[in-house]
Amino acid sequence: MPDYLRDLFSLHGRRALVTGGSSGIGLAMAEAIGRAGAEVVLAARRPAQLEQATDRLRAHGVTVTGIAADLHDRDDLARLCATAGEIDILVNAAGNNIRKPMAELTPGDYEQTVAVHLTAPYLLGQHHGPRMAARGWGRIINIGSQQTISAFGDSGVYGAAKAAVAGLTRSQAEAWSARGVCVNTIIPGFVLTPLTEPAQAVPGRVEELAARHMTGRNGLPGDFAGAAVFLAGEASAFVTGQILFVDGGFSVH
Repeated sequence: MPDYLRDLFSLHGRRALVTGGSSGIGLAMAEAIGRAGAEVVLAARRPAQLEQATDRLRAHGVTVTGIAADLHDRDDLARLCATAGEIDILVNAAGNNIRKPMAELTPGDYEQTVAVHLTAPYLLGQHHGPRMAARGWGRIINIGSQQTISAFGDSGVYGAAKAAVAGLTRSQAEAWSARGVCVNTIIPGFVLTPLTEPAQAVPGRVEELAARHMTGRNGLPGDFAGAAVFLAGEASAFVTGQILFVDGGFSVH
């Protein structure tokens, strides 16, 4: 049985790039992928948090490199593509949280949100996807949102960008899956991370959202470990272009 599970889920010999890897869902997925055997490259915009995250992964025996990069900045994005090296697994977990009423969104809000949530995954895919396909193996995991499928909580341009992530996933899967590159989207529920702290600060909001999940609780970053290892490895070789809901039943209501 251990050999059987190793064949399905081991990531030894693989190299992963995880954006937004210094906290929240990105960090949890990076840790899971690393502890399953992959070498990990973490990308995040805050150097201090990035250093803490790399230290955390090294404490678990993970071989990890940190690259400070702001994915809203095209120069930083180009530098990340140039310096991350040969990547087998790409996890696009970087995000921001500009969630104003639609009429209050500025052009800058629009540009930053689309840049981080859609343009960066697109350009990283354009760089790494063909290289994965040329080697005959790869995995791309994009992170969506409840707003990928429904309007919820001042979706605004964030909702538009996250809906586009599902379309990007299908397009990338169409382009490269025949050559061994599986591309999928994970949709979380409401997860207690630094990114959702503004919503958590609203009195009663955490309890209200917990009650909406069928599990009766909000998500935690560690809830994404299993999905990360599954979608990053051999076990998901016939899963591509799909949306995997890791949301405690939130979307079913």
